[in-house]
Amino acid sequence: MSAEVPTSSPDTRHSRPPLLNSNRRQVVLFAALTLILTVATVWGGRILLRDSETLVFAVGEASGPEARFAARLAAMLKATSSRLQVKIVRNADNAKALGQFDRKLADLAVLRTDAKIPPRARSIAILEHDVLMLISPGDKKIKSLAELKKKKVAVLASGNNLAFVRNVLDIAEGSDATSRLQLAPANATLDKLFASGGYGAVIAVDHASAIVKDKNFEQIAKRAPFTVNAVDEAKALSRRHPGILEETLATGLLSSTPQIPDDDLDTVGLQWLLVGQTTMSANTAGDLARTIYENKAELALDDGFATKIEPADVDKTALVVAHQGVTEYINDTAKSFLERYSDLFYLGVAALSVIGSLFVALYTKVTRVAPEKASELATAILDIGERAADAKSMEALDSLQDELERVLRGVVIGLRDGTISSDGLDTFKLGYEFVRDEIGLRRESLKRQGGHDDNVVVVKTAQSA
Repeated sequence: MSAEVPTSSPDTRHSRPPLLNSNRRQVVLFAALTLILTVATVWGGRILLRDSETLVFAVGEASGPEARFAARLAAMLKATSSRLQVKIVRNADNAKALGQFDRKLADLAVLRTDAKIPPRARSIAILEHDVLMLISPGDKKIKSLAELKKKKVAVLASGNNLAFVRNVLDIAEGSDATSRLQLAPANATLDKLFASGGYGAVIAVDHASAIVKDKNFEQIAKRAPFTVNAVDEAKALSRRHPGILEETLATGLLSSTPQIPDDDLDTVGLQWLLVGQTTMSANTAGDLARTIYENKAELALDDGFATKIEPADVDKTALVVAHQGVTEYINDTAKSFLERYSDLFYLGVAALSVIGSLFVALYTKVTRVAPEKASELATAILDIGERAADAKSMEALDSLQDELERVLRGVVIGLRDGTISSDGLDTFKLGYEFVRDEIGLRRESLKRQGGHDDNVVVVKTAQSA
């Protein structure tokens, strides 16, 4: 019996393109593009969100500590590429600067706690402490402030400290004690004042940071000894005058050799505060406070002013309440950080969602190499069935049986690795079973026609494969 050799179709596993590798490369590419575009979007949004904000800083005379600090702050913000900028507006004196601040014509100002505090002022930072030093000649002690009302007292300080000293001594304007309280002449020193014999005490008021750097006290103490006295009424004074605060003169603050004072002494003083408008946004106030706290060294003036900048007092009972943004930053730095970058975080999530969705749609609808549907392979199976119906020999049926099994094996492997989808799998299964049975029927038919077992072969089944 002549054997008909059917034309076998190529192996479906090799005829299909390498879908898996191609799709994987596309997924990696689109994922990388999604990340790159998201970062670019967030970076662009950061630039937009970091639009510079200019804060008007009202200051007094150019040589005053307020104006010089404002200039340092403006330079520091520029050097650190901060989104905040400072515009300095000068006035004749700091009282006029505070008036400008009170009229909402300025965002920032510096005030001393004995000044008239604008109701809308909110503390950003404590820039400096002024301390009062009650000094007597030699080893003479001053037991109380009341003693000074009977003595001639020199005030070794700038003119605006004279009112502060009067408040401390509780000296009424026009009283006899007022005439005995005098500003010391310019460039006067302790030893010269005491050497004149006319002064029973000297009250010096200065910045705490300047006192630390001043070596004149130590030199004078070696020539003409003096005593620094405690102000025992410090607590009562701080309660009676809200702007006056309790301070401490640390041991050896004025002189290390000899040690002056020889022990920690209670005294009174004032604070210099950087204040902002209560209407300033919390983010702006928090950013400004953070930048100041992190760049203290760049803000210190040459004469020592603002050498030790401190965070604002966040206590609700503070003389000048801390700004809400400053309070949030001081109390919870982690929360402040999240708030500071929350806009960028949400922008990044939104950008990632939109860009990712676009690439997913592009991949699934356009560029993705779709897997072959199982139902489409039913055509190849039916073609095998048609050729099986015309087969004239057992060898031809064996060849068709092998081809049918290769198709089945290819589908099983394709379903496993994703190159063939399960769409139409029931159709494929039905076609496979139909052709398999048809080959079996044709095999039985040929056996009956031949009448002998010469061409009988062992039938392979899909299960044996």
